[in-house]
Amino acid sequence: MLIGLISDTHGLLRPAVATLFAGVDLIVHAGDVGGADVLNGLNAIAPTVAVSGNCDDRHDPALARARTLAIGGLTLHVSHGDECGHPTAAALLARYDADIVVFGHTHKPLEHRHGDRLVLNPGAAGPKRFTLPTTVMTLRVVGRSVEVRLLTLKS
Repeated sequence: MLIGLISDTHGLLRPAVATLFAGVDLIVHAGDVGGADVLNGLNAIAPTVAVSGNCDDRHDPALARARTLAIGGLTLHVSHGDECGHPTAAALLARYDADIVVFGHTHKPLEHRHGDRLVLNPGAAGPKRFTLPTTVMTLRVVGRSVEVRLLTLKS
């Protein structure tokens, strides 16, 4: 299964996302979506699961605070990360039992492996902020094997 990971779009869905996510089976958005237009655009590429971020309407029924999905033989937990204050890989691993934990919020891409567990932050794909790159990730899951790719979006 090939999964597109995206976060912190803040209302901007860059056209390059469609190219980078061509062929994905599922898109997982880790919050700060910024509106239904972003979700509609992502759903046009592939089925999309999204959670709310601190800049989203926390009462939007389309955006749960967190979700846990079965992906092949693994579990994937996604939340924005702001529930941990300043989220770190260690804090997220301590809080959630999933094999793969996906979060956003920091706008900084992260791939952290701890034993057979994985913490991922695809970075921010929305408006450019600070000096951070605009990025997304793909996650290929085959059985219990996982391959991660960080992809940079052209501005």
